[in-house]
Amino acid sequence: MNTPPPSVAWHAQSPESVLEYLKTSIKGLSASEVAQRLAADGPNELKETKAINLWRLFLGQFSSLIVWILIVAGFIAGLLGEWVDSIAILAIVVLNSVIGFYQEFNAEKAIAALKKMTAPSAKVWRDGHVVAIPAAEVVTGDVLEIEDGDLAAADARLLEASSLRCIESSLTGESEAVEKKVVTLDKADVPLGDRENMVFAGTSVASGTAKAVVVATGMQTEMGRIAGLLGEATLEEAGEGTPLQHKLAAFGRLLVWISLGIVGLLFVLGLLRGMKFFELFLTSVSLAVAAVPEGLPAIVTISLALGVRRMSHRRALVRKLPAVETLGSTSVICTDKTGTLTVGEMTARAFYVAGQSFEITGEGYGPDGKVLMDGKAPEAAHAASLLELGNVLVGGNNSHLQQVAGQWKVIGDPTEGALLSAGGKAGGDKERADKEQPRHHEIPFDSDRKRHTVVRLMPDKLLRAFVNGAPDKLLALCTHVLGSDGVRPITDADRNAISAENSTLAGKAMRVLGAAYRDLEPTPPESLTADQVERELVFVGLTGLVDPPRPEVKDAVSRCLAAGIRVVMITGDHPQTAMAIAHELGIATGDNLAVSGIELEKMSDDELKQRAPQIAVYARVTAAHKLRIIRAWKANDAVVAMTGDGVNDAPAIKGADIGIAMGRGGTEVTKQASDMIITDDNFATIVAAVEEGRGIYDNIRKTLQYLLAGNTGELLLMMACILSGLPMPLLPIHLLWINLVTDGLPALCLAVDPIDADVMTRAPRPRNERITSGSFLGMMFFTGVLTAGVSFAVFLYGLRTETVELARTHAFATLVFAELFRSFGVRSETKTVWQMGFVTNIRLLLVVAVSFIIQITSHHSRFIADLFRGATMDLSDCIMLTAVAAIPLVLLEIIKVFRSAASSRTRGSPSSSPCTT
Repeated sequence: MNTPPPSVAWHAQSPESVLEYLKTSIKGLSASEVAQRLAADGPNELKETKAINLWRLFLGQFSSLIVWILIVAGFIAGLLGEWVDSIAILAIVVLNSVIGFYQEFNAEKAIAALKKMTAPSAKVWRDGHVVAIPAAEVVTGDVLEIEDGDLAAADARLLEASSLRCIESSLTGESEAVEKKVVTLDKADVPLGDRENMVFAGTSVASGTAKAVVVATGMQTEMGRIAGLLGEATLEEAGEGTPLQHKLAAFGRLLVWISLGIVGLLFVLGLLRGMKFFELFLTSVSLAVAAVPEGLPAIVTISLALGVRRMSHRRALVRKLPAVETLGSTSVICTDKTGTLTVGEMTARAFYVAGQSFEITGEGYGPDGKVLMDGKAPEAAHAASLLELGNVLVGGNNSHLQQVAGQWKVIGDPTEGALLSAGGKAGGDKERADKEQPRHHEIPFDSDRKRHTVVRLMPDKLLRAFVNGAPDKLLALCTHVLGSDGVRPITDADRNAISAENSTLAGKAMRVLGAAYRDLEPTPPESLTADQVERELVFVGLTGLVDPPRPEVKDAVSRCLAAGIRVVMITGDHPQTAMAIAHELGIATGDNLAVSGIELEKMSDDELKQRAPQIAVYARVTAAHKLRIIRAWKANDAVVAMTGDGVNDAPAIKGADIGIAMGRGGTEVTKQASDMIITDDNFATIVAAVEEGRGIYDNIRKTLQYLLAGNTGELLLMMACILSGLPMPLLPIHLLWINLVTDGLPALCLAVDPIDADVMTRAPRPRNERITSGSFLGMMFFTGVLTAGVSFAVFLYGLRTETVELARTHAFATLVFAELFRSFGVRSETKTVWQMGFVTNIRLLLVVAVSFIIQITSHHSRFIADLFRGATMDLSDCIMLTAVAAIPLVLLEIIKVFRSAASSRTRGSPSSSPCTT
């Protein structure tokens, strides 16, 4: 038998029709039928992607144009006899390739981690008997036996269920256990989290027992579809590369054309002037090699690596180096709600008892916090009614709270854990209750009654039933109410007041539960049925529960908005709850929309692309929906970051520009699919990482500007002399010294420059913005003209008054001094050197000082002068050349002052003021 098509809405089919469709029965399949189906459909396993070819992965590191430029430059430098230069260039290429190979190899493990989450074994009906088999042998039509603690082996439609509750956080992202029942749903388009008559592969059973018929196995399960989406995202997005890789590739292409242009121009002019072919060739190639900033890949790698280290101190672990820069260019953050924006633990926030409303402080399951009334401790008159409510909450509770490594955890149902914590704050004592009021009987929760009852034996030998459940259902069974003066008959006014408070709390996106009790005569447990016990109850109060927002997240969202970054909530929770949290945090405003998964299904990709900017919240969505949302934003040219913790987040995390996994609550699948892991599961940490990423991009850009402007000055100086028929102003040893020492060391210091305080007040960079923009190239060329100009003037003056060797030494020294001075000015495009301060980057100050000393010393040593094939000179000459070399920096800083003044006038002019309506 072939696997039924995934389009079949099993939840909308009756158990009988599902059995008939799958040609099976309540007693399961025979051995022969199993063999046929296993042969037709294959084992119940997730398929792994094609094995990684290590050689192909390694050779793929050499696909970049700039890498090949550096390889060719390295070989040419070797042919010209510059072996130190050649070895340095090729070593940089190999080092970067090894690092890239290691990162990519470690990234391809998501499907293997996903396989570990599937059940290793299952209990099924075969030939009329229950047998335990490997999960891989489960086939469609098998009837599963499920009980507390099991991991579902496949997707299955319930046939029978008793108090069944499943934890589906790996699929839906919501940690609360979901109640399951056999009922047939009347709609086909029901969100995954609301398919209460289905169990899904890889989810766990929190409580209860069930019998279910398997409707999908292997890659046809919901878990399998996620695995397929994960593989699809890997293949589709693998070839896209990161923004940094795109920009460096574009830069590599630019260098190719510059180099070819230089070589072509010199060949033509040289041939026209009658220069020898071989001499012309060597000169042209030397200039082409000088055009390539050999230290750039190392500078970029070091800048990213140091950024990774700084980010680890801010609780963000980066798995792939380019992700650091990508995060800095992020324009949209799609974030999960539970555990990221919120605490991730149900917390009681409100009580209503004896006609009074109370606030509850503290977060999570811990005992920290108290009950307040109008912001202060309640009066003594309210203590008795609060204690009564606390006793019901702890007395009717099956959960336990335990402190593990400083964190309070719940053993049992999360909602009951929150009630237990709240009951303790109201005065209840679980340990004392268990000791002095032993459990006598329990009536489990079910979806029809919507109540849970625990009967305890009280010290006076009477029984007391503690009942917690849905307020409307509970209120209908109450004949009395706890008032400020004790228990009294309930009135219509009481019922109306309680219902109104229930609506008020629910309107605040709280889950509201009611509490009641009843005293009983001693009775054998077997006669304590729900009908006998849950009537004539005393209504005690209401408890409002919520998964509260993290206190620091609102400020983090505000910083995102100031930085031009859009925050979008994607959650498996209900739209009303999600939208309330979104409004509270500032993610959603009055004109923003909340869209459910069902509504999303009805949108085409084009329609979703058009509507995405208006949608702030996506609720009740699946893994496939999340990947569509990511792609819709990317289609709008956004650089998208996606956060998550569950398996259902993994495809979208893999498909995003930057995938972020939660370190504490995240599954191994999600971590393997991610680019970065947040160790504290906190949205505020993501914003800190964005700030770090922007700072790293700024440092890479200023380093690139410094290196390219220096190389441009060298090229212009040499071209001017060649075209003028003058001797060569710089020899190969001079180019090597400038490129790898004078330029390289300050560039390393620029790569770790402190982050500008204003970095999070700028708008994000467009996805298609080139790292070498028009303004960047203009400033690079202008700076090159200034440095080449002062060096050319010094060289020309030296040729007229001194020897060629001394003129060359003067030009070399001037160019070096000018480059060292300029390293201070390149730190900011808008702030002057005196505004930035020299001591804010102490490394740069020390490097420049040492380089100055070495350069000046070299001109007073005959040995070093011979090594540089130049001449010695007096200290007075060095001082004079230092003053001349400062001219480019002074002119560039004066331009900044005029630009800043012009910008201030523009911002202050009436025409530039924002208009109000």
